[in-house]
Formats: sequence, C-alpha cells, structure tokens
Amino acid sequence: MAHVAKWKFGEVERLSTLLIDKKIVGIAEIGGIPGPQLQKMRENIREKAKIRCAKNSLITRALDEADKKVKGISGLKNEIKGQTAIITTDMNPFKLFKEMKSTRTMAPAKGGETATHDIEVKKGDTPFKPGPVVGELQKVGIPAAIQEGKVVIKTDKVIVPAGEKIPVDVAQMLTRLEIFPIEIGMNLHAVFEDGTIYKPNVLDIDMSKFMIQIQQASSNAFNLAIEMAWPNKSTITHLLLKAHRNAYTLALEKNIYTKDTIKQLLSKAHASMLSIASHTKDALDDDLKKKLT
Repeated sequence: MAHVAKWKFGEVERLSTLLIDKKIVGIAEIGGIPGPQLQKMRENIREKAKIRCAKNSLITRALDEADKKVKGISGLKNEIKGQTAIITTDMNPFKLFKEMKSTRTMAPAKGGETATHDIEVKKGDTPFKPGPVVGELQKVGIPAAIQEGKVVIKTDKVIVPAGEKIPVDVAQMLTRLEIFPIEIGMNLHAVFEDGTIYKPNVLDIDMSKFMIQIQQASSNAFNLAIEMAWPNKSTITHLLLKAHRNAYTLALEKNIYTKDTIKQLLSKAHASMLSIASHTKDALDDDLKKKLT
C-alpha cells in the first residue's frame, strides 16, 4: 500500500470539518489569477466568506468524508475543474454568486489566450504621437492613420473574434492602447445548500430585471385579487372603497334616497326638469323662463 503523508490526512480532516460546519458551500476555479489579484479578492470577500485552496484530490476526499454527515454534498465533486478552491459562507447561493462575480476584473492580454468575446478597437483618437506607431498599428490589423497631427483609429474594428487565440503582437498593442480584454476572477462552478446543488445558469440573475418581474407579478396578483373580490390585508381597503363606489353608483341609478345620495339625486332631478322645460317654453311661468336663460 502506498504511503500517504500525515499532513494530507490532516488537511482532509480540516477541509471536511469546514464543509460540515457551513450550510453554504461553493466550488470555484481560481486558476490563472495572479497572486496579488487573488490575495486582493480574498481580502475583499473575507468578512462574508472563507476561501480555502487545496489540491483537487484532497478536496474530493474531503467531500466524500463530509457526505457521511451532509448528504448530497459529494455531488460537488463533479464541479471540480482546474485549480480549485472551497468557498464557505452564510450567504444564500444567489448572493454568493453575485459577490463572486463582482470580484472579476479585466486584465491585459499576454498573448496565446483565447478571446472569450470579440475584441474590438473603437474609432477615435489614440494616446500616440505621429510616428512609426502608425505602421505598428496597421501591422496588427488596426486601421490607423494620422489626421490633424494626431494618430487616430479610422473605424471600429474587431481584431480578435471570440474563440480565437490572441496573437502576442496584438496583445502588446492592446496593452499600449489600454485595452484589457482578459477577464480574471474566481469562476464559481456550483453551490451546495440543504441537499441541492445550484449551478451558474440558475444563480446568474439580472437583479434589476428580476425585481421588475417580481413587481409585475405582485401587481398582477393584486389586480386579480381585486377582480375576484378576495379579501386580505392587502386588498381589504381597496375592496371596501370599490364596494362603496358601486353601492353609491347603484343607489343613484335606482333613485335610492340616502344622506349620501340625496344632493346628487336632487341635482339630477333639477337638471331633468330644466331639460324638459326647455322644450315647453310657451307653457312656463316667468320665473322658470329666467332660469332657462
């Protein structure tokens, strides 16, 4: 049997304890993040979550151990990709995903990376003075020229389509133009909570759009409750006002005399009388004729 270092047993025990103690556990990929940026990301999130890095094999064993007490957590093994870290927190999965997403920043390309989106240079001025740089820009496919003593980019141009490798010379020029096309940060692959594993396609919510949908749903539910005359603490005031308006309108239509309708009914009767009188002016007395003029 192969010898296993004692420190590995200790690390697995510490990791499994961490997994058991927290209700919310995430698996994130941290590969490719430079040390200083990773340290800053950890500091920014330290008060809300703990990030523990370890070898993937040790994380896998710790998940198996934790599954003996927290059923289903070992399912996170399927989300271990690249250089992995465990994230534990009390935040709900959606807040954790939003927090992790906010740690992502744009960085310069070095060359050789795959563009995750179209890398485009925009039309306009550049920070360069006229000189050989115009040829250097053109060499990497950027439509540059000298106009009015300035080096400008004549038109918008996609110089690296999404999915293609970024050439080294293009990466260097992008950096000189202060265009940073590489997004770096922790990729949260999955979050475990109460036996359920949530993935990014569920967790990545546009909160502004989501809130609009919630408000619309609330408005629709309220309108339906009013239409169905369903009394509850939210609708009762509006239902009583609606009932009062309907009762008042019905009383006016049926000429039912109450302290609330009497003035309106008398005004209605007076208006009707004047309307009829206007068609029989020859039969009216002088006082009524004056009222019609």
